[in-house]
Amino acid sequence: MDHRLLEIIACPVCNGKLTFNKEHQELICKIDGLAFAIRDGIPVLLESEARKLTLDEKTV
Repeated sequence: MDHRLLEIIACPVCNGKLTFNKEHQELICKIDGLAFAIRDGIPVLLESEARKLTLDEKTV
């Protein structure tokens, strides 16, 4: 994931900061508890496509 892109990209739901989860290749919004997939190097920033974080993932 390009760090320059990560600096300017925001959560489509709350406009908050997203963090990159390298292991799962996802962008994480801790505020909304959502994980957005990255497919073929392109972030899929659709709320309907996002995965909800588990309780364990939210606390980490």
